[in-house]
Amino acid sequence: MMKKMLIAAPMLLLALPGCVRTVANVVTAPVRAGSQVVDWTTTSQEEADRNYGRKMRKQEAREGKERKKADKERRKQCREAGYGNCG
Repeated sequence: MMKKMLIAAPMLLLALPGCVRTVANVVTAPVRAGSQVVDWTTTSQEEADRNYGRKMRKQEAREGKERKKADKERRKQCREAGYGNCG
């Protein structure tokens, strides 16, 4: 019986680190999963800045088009009114 235990003890010691790693992975899995969900649901500052910049560029482009259209309409009305210098 003692011989069997002497032979089995080193085998158990070899298998133990794998078990410890597995247990550690199982224990930390919910924490990692929870942090991943939080990451998916929140917006980072960099992402918020990027989205704000995109929104502002679109708004500026829209305002530029509206300004051009208004200037063109103003010049047209100026010419129709008979003024020569409608620049």
